Parts: sequence; C-alpha cells; structure tokens
Amino acid sequence: MDPRELLDAVCPKIRDLGWAFYFTPETAAVGEGLGLDVFKLYFLGRGGVMGDVEAEVVSSAFGYFSPSLVAAVWNEARSICPPRDAATAYMSCSADLGREKLSDIADLKEFCSAAGAVNDAADRIGLPLYAGIKGMGLADDPPGQAMQLMTVLREFRGGTHLLAVRSMGLESKKAHFIKRPGDMAMFGWSDDEIPQVSESDRAKHEAAERLTDDLVLPAYSVLDEVGRQALVAGVDAIEEALVGK
Repeated sequence: MDPRELLDAVCPKIRDLGWAFYFTPETAAVGEGLGLDVFKLYFLGRGGVMGDVEAEVVSSAFGYFSPSLVAAVWNEARSICPPRDAATAYMSCSADLGREKLSDIADLKEFCSAAGAVNDAADRIGLPLYAGIKGMGLADDPPGQAMQLMTVLREFRGGTHLLAVRSMGLESKKAHFIKRPGDMAMFGWSDDEIPQVSESDRAKHEAAERLTDDLVLPAYSVLDEVGRQALVAGVDAIEEALVGK
C-alpha cells in the first residue's frame, strides 16, 4: 500500500467518524453541566481550542457556516462558559466515547502509535483549528486516545481542505454547496443565500480535493508498511465499533 492508497483508505472514514461524539446524549449532558445546549457546546467546544477569540475568527476557521449564525451562537455561548473550558470538556467527551465504544478493539495501541505519528508529523501552519486541538494533548489510555486522534486528524484534513478550497479561488460557501447541497439551512444559510455553482466552480472543487491530498500526504508518508496497515486496521475496527459496518 502506497501513501496515496492509504489516504483513500482512511481519510474518508476519519472525516465521517471523528465527530461521532459531537451530538450524543452523553455529550449533551456535559453541555448541560456547563450551561450549554449541545449546539452551543459544538461551537464553543470545537472553536474554543483557539481561545476566547472574536466570532469572526471562529467563522473564518469553521469556513462553511453563515457568519451571522456563528456570531449569534458563539457570542451567547462564550458569555456562559469560557471557551477553553468548553474545549477541554469537548475533548474529554471524545475520549469518553472511545472508552465506551473502542475498549474491546485488539491492537489499539498499534493504531494509536500510527495515528500519533501522523499527528506528530502534520504541519499546523495555516490551520488554526488543527493547531489549537493539536495543542490540547491526548488521553493516556488507548481507547480514549484513539477516539481523540480520530477527532484531531479530522481537523487536520478538514482545515487543509478549507485552505485548498480558498487557494483555488473558490468561495467556501460554494464548496459546501457542491459537497453537501442539502445542508445549507442547517449551516445558517437562507434560501436566497444559496449560491449559483458553475462547471468552473466544480472543477475548482475537484482540484481542491487533489490539492488537499497533496498537502496532507507528507504527514501520512512517515508511516512504513507496518504503520500503514495498523492505521487502516484501526480505522476499520473503529468504524465497526461506532457504526457497525
């Protein structure tokens, strides 16, 4: 398996699984303890790795949400709870889901070693959310650490993709519509804000996907064949444990 085959095997699953704890009842209960509903905890917990910044900073880092939605939720949430406290709690929720769901996976230490090597090698320049979450630290136990690594590596590729989208001259709102046309309202966009997308825009989006792979490739390339197999096996086992596939 070469590094690009590794990306194809693991990155889509990390994208889809790294956020598995976001809206669980257990996470919602943690939010309630902080005075936040689960939606406010999402914004404050995910964005709070950057500290108590202005809403415009969060909107820039998140990329795909309506700025007015980000401002409304972020400003209300940070008036209730310090953002870094929410971020710490959110990372603990990720670890707790790992302890609940991943404890029976064999060779989880090998997965953590491989995923940790990728995380250590990843360049955080230009990636504020990834830089913030990378600096939060990881749980010591393999189940908690494994789920946190899925979350952290999701931010790595997600932030890199946003960077790639903008480098192609494509608006992030258009990129979001191309990929998830049914989610615009959930991300705060009204019907009259839905963008018109051209074939040129779609070509730019495809180019951004390729560039994203190019940019994350060096981090994944630090793994030898044993590490690649451990990463693939671990991601597949985590998928089975979380969603039963």
